[in-house]
Amino acid sequence: MARRILEVDDIQQLRQGERGAWLSIAAYIVLSGLKLTIGFLFLSEALQADGWNNLTDIIASVAVLIGLRISQKPPDEDHPYGHYRAETIAALIASFIMATVGLQVLITTVRSIFSGSSTVPNMLTGWVALGCAVVMFGVYTYNKRLADRIRNQALLAAAQDNRSDALVSIGAAVGIFGAQLGMPWLDPVAALTVGVIICKTAWCIFRDATHTLTDGFDELQLNNIRATIEKTKGVCAIRDVKARLHGSHVLVDVVVLVDPQLTLIEGHLISDNIESRMKRKHNIASVHVHVEPLAEALEHHEHT
Repeated sequence: MARRILEVDDIQQLRQGERGAWLSIAAYIVLSGLKLTIGFLFLSEALQADGWNNLTDIIASVAVLIGLRISQKPPDEDHPYGHYRAETIAALIASFIMATVGLQVLITTVRSIFSGSSTVPNMLTGWVALGCAVVMFGVYTYNKRLADRIRNQALLAAAQDNRSDALVSIGAAVGIFGAQLGMPWLDPVAALTVGVIICKTAWCIFRDATHTLTDGFDELQLNNIRATIEKTKGVCAIRDVKARLHGSHVLVDVVVLVDPQLTLIEGHLISDNIESRMKRKHNIASVHVHVEPLAEALEHHEHT
């Protein structure tokens, strides 16, 4: 029954995450259309670059949405732990899309600079960029809070993308207003800055996603988990403790050493206590505890 309740809660959280993905998609559709149209009509390379960035962000947000949908599938014979890692794969795909766009923006802008073509964009394009920045900061705030609450990696990646998009729009506005003040080179420089920010954000998301997919785990968090287990009543020592991420879920495997005089029931109670403390202190619901007698473990250690 407890496992069933947990699965229902997980699905509800993933559905909440979908709302964040849909909000990003809607915002990107409107903003990309506005930026590209105004950028082309009023000759702003920075705003055009920002618009292309938002257009491809639609694809990244769709990838996140698909990942969230797949994560809701129940465990089966091939996936006994469920499909939660689809969230991480979605974040990885989003990073590839962002990197492609960032490189394209950089290449296009560099070509424009070397061709010697420079135009002064209309002031309207700067105000459009600032207005879009405000909108994207609002989307970022919503998605960041939601991702933290439901502990969803894919939505957190989308929120980071939202934040970078807001910063990109501010950079575009700075370049446009600078061009109006007699520095036309600021507009392509702002476009270059846009490309660099996109590539940096893509790298950060790629790094975190690959770290998770290769079973990497934060050492500080693992030490905190170890400290909690060590303080559990009845635990004499910890022989081994491991943790890994499965989507937004943490899976913990621990071997604890206990008094060899304890009964089977007493050892089982220690395991239950560890599991409850992990849930209460670290919000970890999946903990596999293996109990070994302290004397036999020490004897084995001496022989080896």
